[in-house]
Amino acid sequence: MKKMLLLFSIFCVLSLVTNAQSMGRTYKTALGVKVWDGAGVTFKTFVAPSNAIEVIGYFNRNSTRFTGLYEIHGNINGAPGLRWYVGPGAHLGIYDKDYYKGDNIVAGVDGVLGLDYKINRAPINLSIDWQPSFEFADGRGFAGSWGGLGIRYTF
Repeated sequence: MKKMLLLFSIFCVLSLVTNAQSMGRTYKTALGVKVWDGAGVTFKTFVAPSNAIEVIGYFNRNSTRFTGLYEIHGNINGAPGLRWYVGPGAHLGIYDKDYYKGDNIVAGVDGVLGLDYKINRAPINLSIDWQPSFEFADGRGFAGSWGGLGIRYTF
C-alpha cells in the first residue's frame, strides 16, 4: 500500500510539473518571414521558458536593417497558445544615400510589444508586433512605423 501511495504521489507531482511546463513556451525555435513595409527574415529562439531572442533582417528597395530583440513572454489566461511579449533591442540600418538624406549607416535602440500565437498541432507560429525605435544620426530620431506580421516554422 505504501508503494502504491508513493507511486501515485510521484505520478501527481510529474503531472503537475508537465502541466506547468506546457503553460510556458509552446516551441523552442522558429524561422520565417516578417512583413510590414517591406519584408524580413526572422529567427526566434527561447533562452528560458519565458525569454526569447529574436533576430530580424528587414529588406526593402531603399534599405536594409538588422534588428536584435530580447523578448519577455507572458501567458494570456483563457487563450491557449496565445502569449504577449515585450522587450528591448537594438538595430543597425543601411540606407540608400539617394533616397535617405544624411548618414547611410545608422545605429539605434528598439522596443517591441506584441502577440505570439502557436497553432496547436501544427509547426506554425504567428506573431504581430509594434517595434518603435530611435536612431542616432543626423536627420533621424524616433520612428514608430516598424513591426509586422510574422509567420514562422517552429522546431
